[in-house]
Formats: sequence, C-alpha cells, structure tokens
Amino acid sequence: MKKVIDYFYYIAMIALIMWFSYAKGWIFANFESITPKQAITLLEKDNNIMLLDVRTIQEYKSGHLHNAILIPLSKLKKNLNKLVLYKNKKILVYCRSGSRSIAASHILEKHGFMPINIKEGIRGLIDMGVQIIK
Repeated sequence: MKKVIDYFYYIAMIALIMWFSYAKGWIFANFESITPKQAITLLEKDNNIMLLDVRTIQEYKSGHLHNAILIPLSKLKKNLNKLVLYKNKKILVYCRSGSRSIAASHILEKHGFMPINIKEGIRGLIDMGVQIIK
C-alpha cells in the first residue's frame, strides 16, 4: 500500500510541476515571450503590431500604453471576434507583471493569432521608461 501512495505522490508532484511550467509559459508555449526592452524595440521598428492589455478595467484606467486595446483576460475568449482584424498582425500582450498575459497568449495562439507575451508586463515597461496614458 505504501508503494501505491508513494507512486501517487510522485505522479501528483510531476503533474503539479507540469501545470506550473505550462502556466508560466516555460513549456508547450507556441508563442514568443520577450523582455520589455525587446518589446520597445519591436514597437519602434514594426508597424504591423497590435497592443493588447489583458488587465482589469480599473488597472487600464490607472495607466496603459498608447494605442493599447483592453480586453480583460476574464473576457478574452468571449471577445476574440474583436480581434479578427488583427489575425495577420503580431499581438503584443501585456498585463501587470506577465502572468495573465501568458494565459492570454495561450488562448490567442489556440485560436490562430500570433501573440507575443511581454515578460514583466507593464511594470517592466515602465521600468524601461515607457510612458503610460491615464
């Protein structure tokens, strides 16, 4: 019986590690994650990019990037139709710190979009000197 419990414990731990790694975008991610500095460079050089803010309405109102479209992560699946015009564009996805944007990037990628997650989110961008609009 102890061997069965030990076996179950190891399976559960592996599953937990796999889930955590997936949630962080470390494994099974068919999208790119870039640093705030790389995001700034990309925005300066590429006109074929759309900015998607997946934070809450309150967070967006407290400050967001110029030209960013707000679709909170909790409403993203129901509002993918709003992004159809951007199907052939790279979509830079950001949140506050980079976690919700990973989840959003998984959703977007599964529906045929080209998401690029911004690591560290808007906090990292602000640290790099990006201006936000209130």
